[in-house]
Amino acid sequence: MDFFTLLAQDSKARLGQVATAHGSFETPMFMPVGTQGTVKGLTPDQIRACGTQILLGNTYHLTLRPGDELVAALGGLHKFMHWDGPILTDSGGYQVFSLAGQRKITDRGAEFRSHIDGKLLDLTPEKAVDIQQNLGSDIAMVLDECPPGDADEPTLRAAVRRSLLWAERCRTHHSRTDQSQFAIVQGGTNLTIRTECAEALVPMDFPGYALGGFSVGESPAAMHAALPECAALLPTHKPRYLMGVGRPEDLLIGVAAGIDLFDCVMPTRSGRNALAFTSTGTLRLRNARHRRDPAPLTDDCSCYCCKHFSRAYLHHLFSADEMLGPTLLSIHNITYYLNLMKQAREAIREHRFSDFMQAAMLRLSEPAIMGQS
Repeated sequence: MDFFTLLAQDSKARLGQVATAHGSFETPMFMPVGTQGTVKGLTPDQIRACGTQILLGNTYHLTLRPGDELVAALGGLHKFMHWDGPILTDSGGYQVFSLAGQRKITDRGAEFRSHIDGKLLDLTPEKAVDIQQNLGSDIAMVLDECPPGDADEPTLRAAVRRSLLWAERCRTHHSRTDQSQFAIVQGGTNLTIRTECAEALVPMDFPGYALGGFSVGESPAAMHAALPECAALLPTHKPRYLMGVGRPEDLLIGVAAGIDLFDCVMPTRSGRNALAFTSTGTLRLRNARHRRDPAPLTDDCSCYCCKHFSRAYLHHLFSADEMLGPTLLSIHNITYYLNLMKQAREAIREHRFSDFMQAAMLRLSEPAIMGQS
């Protein structure tokens, strides 16, 4: 079976299938984030019950704790975290951006001071590959430099030059035949620089390509405007991944632009902070208006949370600072995101994605409903 098969297309929106050593999944697909080998607060069975088909793990965090060599000795990340489905691992490139105050970057690589104990982590492209090969993920990302959203043109060009250098080194060093490696196109919202980066990466013939450097400080409008042209730079016969982007409307706009894969901490982070996503906007469960409300979060969701518990109960859990509250809302939010992608796949298959997206975006933007927040 081919690694990626394009099954259908409706305008630019794509329905595909990715085959890995730990099973196949259809795209467009959202990946819950399991930064440290766990989706916070959820068991693997709960994650699977939400409809999850692929998870994301974090190279930087897992090599600091517990250590990628230990994970390898214990049978790899799948066995370690008791997840038998596909896993994608990032490379640590996002930490090059997010931990700018704790790292030094050169063409050789990035040197970090651990946020845990201050120990030095020398993260070269080759080291990023070795860590991910030890973890045994199904999809591994190359190491890249992610510039901030407000970066000027010289900074963008320097980051792209270094990212291209690192991508080639990652490609050369990679050796696991059961692990696919994705390249990352950088360049901010500058389409000229994005094009130059993509034109250099595509001939390297990676199994998949990602768009990095979005949702790092630029406005949503700027990202939305750039996505169609950026997606069009990537090969049509390989999966396209938009890294770290996250609101429901962003996912729909990404699918419309031709993106296949998404990840973000937003569903679980919001769940831990009493914020629930629904098809008609968001609900803040700490709000006193929910104290006596017997209704479920939403009538159009069949997740464990919505089937069994009321808004009043969820409000109580957060008011009492009970651990179950974040767990239940994380279950609901992940289910909501995955159902949104499932509905998008069905709409593409039936060539009605434009109508589906228009209706979904209208519900999400309706002011009277958003007032629930």
